[in-house]
Amino acid sequence: MIRRSGPCGPVTPTTARLQDLRDELLSRRRFLIQAAGGTVTLLFGLPTAGAVDAPDPWATLDAVTRHLLPSEPDSPGAVEIRALDYLRFVVDDVRVDPQTREFILQGTRWLDDLAEQQQQLTFAALSVDNKEDLLRQVAATQAGENWISTLLTYLFEALLSAPAYGGNPDGIGWRWLEIVPGFPLPGPGTRYPELPL
Repeated sequence: MIRRSGPCGPVTPTTARLQDLRDELLSRRRFLIQAAGGTVTLLFGLPTAGAVDAPDPWATLDAVTRHLLPSEPDSPGAVEIRALDYLRFVVDDVRVDPQTREFILQGTRWLDDLAEQQQQLTFAALSVDNKEDLLRQVAATQAGENWISTLLTYLFEALLSAPAYGGNPDGIGWRWLEIVPGFPLPGPGTRYPELPL
């Protein structure tokens, strides 16, 4: 059995396949980023005229994650699971591929540029319906779908990972899904070390 380490410790054979699929997506994203040279036209298949001044990428990420995983009376959303804190952990983690970190942040610039072109507003300032329309347009492209898929992956990690990594405060995601996490859990300020493959 190949043993790997993830945010919650060693990866089981069942989740190893998920990690392989994620690695495959990362390879595709690297190719797309290199091929596209970072332009909106090649990545999202959209025009680049009238680019908006670069808004705060964290405000855009917050708006996107809140839209993708809204709060409900009986289930936690992006706010409750602290998805933005978890994304900050991911972007600041030196073990995360630099191209992945840049892909996450660059996507906010592409999204805000598109929102400015179509609505003369940043993504965060759009109505719920306009956000949905814009995200569906983005998801219709391969790179846009990969970007949204990346954010969804990290949303699920924020929902299910140990609270020491910034998301899932007090195990809110675990309680909602009625699961018992593996033990021992990392405490505040501690992380599982990366294990060699």
